[in-house]
Amino acid sequence: MTAIRFRAGRGGRRRLSTRILANELAILALTGLIGFVLFAFAQRAELDRSYEQRALEIAKVAAADPQIRHATEHGDRGHTVQSVAQRIGKAAQASYVVVIDLERVRHSHPMPSLIGKRVAEPIVVRDGRTHVGIDQGALGRSANAKAPLYGTSGALVGEVSVGIAERAVLGELWFELPTFGLYAALATAIGAVAASLLARRLKRTTFGLELEEIACLLQDREAMLHGIREGVVAFAPDKTITVVNDEARRLLGIGTALGHRLDEVLPDGRLRRALDGTLTGTDVSVLTDDHCLVVNRMPVTLQGRALGAVVTVRDRTEMIGLLRELDSVRGLTDALRAQQHEFTNRMHTLAGLLDIGDHESAYDYAIETARSGQALTEAVRRHIGNPLMVGLIVAKTTVAAERGVRIVLTDDSALGDDPPHLRRLLTIAGNLLDNAVDATAEAPAAEEGRRILLTVTEAEDVVVLRVADNGRGIAPGTAQSIFEDGWSTRPGRGTARRGLGLALVHRLVQRHGGTITVSEGPGAVFTVVLPHPATAPVPQGALFTKALPMGSDLG
Repeated sequence: MTAIRFRAGRGGRRRLSTRILANELAILALTGLIGFVLFAFAQRAELDRSYEQRALEIAKVAAADPQIRHATEHGDRGHTVQSVAQRIGKAAQASYVVVIDLERVRHSHPMPSLIGKRVAEPIVVRDGRTHVGIDQGALGRSANAKAPLYGTSGALVGEVSVGIAERAVLGELWFELPTFGLYAALATAIGAVAASLLARRLKRTTFGLELEEIACLLQDREAMLHGIREGVVAFAPDKTITVVNDEARRLLGIGTALGHRLDEVLPDGRLRRALDGTLTGTDVSVLTDDHCLVVNRMPVTLQGRALGAVVTVRDRTEMIGLLRELDSVRGLTDALRAQQHEFTNRMHTLAGLLDIGDHESAYDYAIETARSGQALTEAVRRHIGNPLMVGLIVAKTTVAAERGVRIVLTDDSALGDDPPHLRRLLTIAGNLLDNAVDATAEAPAAEEGRRILLTVTEAEDVVVLRVADNGRGIAPGTAQSIFEDGWSTRPGRGTARRGLGLALVHRLVQRHGGTITVSEGPGAVFTVVLPHPATAPVPQGALFTKALPMGSDLG
């Protein structure tokens, strides 16, 4: 079976990768910039906290200085606090070291004119704890820390406020930002390389198709799948179902099957084997309870890579039903032709007797011929009451006689005028008799001649139909296989497809709770047992049970 192959388009090879790369770079640049800004703010906040702790340590050192403690508690007559505070601030590179007593009077300040003046803010260290924060003071924005100042007696006498100017924090931040920028640029470069590789991989995955082409293919696929009157099922390489259209769901009865394996949605049988590729060949016929399907499976490859398989399922129920009716008419025509041929021969004999003037012999021959023509019908009527079944048996007997085969209705046969499962019995009997005639006509003649024994009996609770021939029989080990649709030992004949008759019989019997058995070895014996129904159900696949009195030949 030839695989389906697709060739990817060559036009616009770089368009998709270029767009992907450009978008990825834009995203990386934007996210890098946002990350850089956020990192700068976070680093500035971290530096603020670091400088606040540094200012706090300076404030603690100043608050622990003995000279500042003594002068603040007992009076600063020699401006000792200012000189000591300036020395500490200069050594620690602080913007200011301000000592304030509990009256909010400054004893030190970088601006000497403010010494001795009150501050506007309250004394926050009265709680005995240190405080840090960002201060918007007279010298500008700074990282500020306040520490309580205790006198030599141990009593709280004021506070020490130390600040480090914002320019120091910004200077260190600007010193670190180039390193952060280098990291961001490196991350962007790595992202660009990754985006380029991703674009190439996506290009290979989409087989060189552009985004617009993929969108058009998807639209075309959806329109095609749901617009055609054939079922379509696609399988991935791992045998999971990737595509199934509405017609396939209807014909196969699988419902929502996407993402599932075939063995999860269908029981084991000929249908599943045809779908998964176990059964090979083209136009594989499968008989279900509702439809007669023709299944074709083809593997799909693209640029040498296996992509799975596509299965098409066609509904041939109506066509097979029409072919069955046509074969029934053909069988009836064959029977009439055989009867006409026999009647012509008799008329020739009768005309010869009349030509030679032997009128008495001609009269006797005519009477004998009339009686023999009715003998078969009367013999069947003695055992079979239903006229449709009588017509079927008589017609099959006449056709079989043309092929050198005798159909004999056994003496123990008994069927009423209105037997149960009449339509099913006509179909079953017609198929089994046709198979038996074919098998017997092609086999070497036995001592008793080519013969078929037909038995039809109706008991209180069951109807039994038995067809026994002395033909080739059933090969050992194939008693179960012969009931699978598609099984046949002979090529197709006429309009009907081979391999459906016995499968149809088997399904009809099972549908109505009956059994069918067959013997193996030379001389096949088919036995069908159908229980009496309270109400005869209409079988699924009713198209296949239509039969003219001649039955049909699907086996």
